[in-house]
Amino acid sequence: VQAVESGGGSVQPGGSLTLSCKDQVYTVRDYCMGWFRQVLGKERGRVAIIKADGKTEYADAVKGRFTISKDNAKNTLYLQMNDLKPEDAAMYYCAAEELPRGNCHGSMDFLGKGTLVNVSS
Repeated sequence: VQAVESGGGSVQPGGSLTLSCKDQVYTVRDYCMGWFRQVLGKERGRVAIIKADGKTEYADAVKGRFTISKDNAKNTLYLQMNDLKPEDAAMYYCAAEELPRGNCHGSMDFLGKGTLVNVSS
């Protein structure tokens, strides 16, 4: 385990959660980092990425609701999730691109065991 993901839980639709990923190996300042999610039986998909320069990209399904950020001093990646929907329920994983200063289109290193998000009424 190269990072500890936390912040998952159970919320009602419309609720909010903030996920954290404290990296033990990669320096978030220098690497493209991202959040991915996976539902049982489906492929893992990209949710949001943040490049070394701070530029961000989001999956269409979460644009306007989720915000990815990082704290270089704490070497920690965050995902603020607002207005959660039942379809957001999944296991969430943080990852780092294996080569520095990329765009997260290359090979990703998944860092932890994930944190589970449930959204239901």
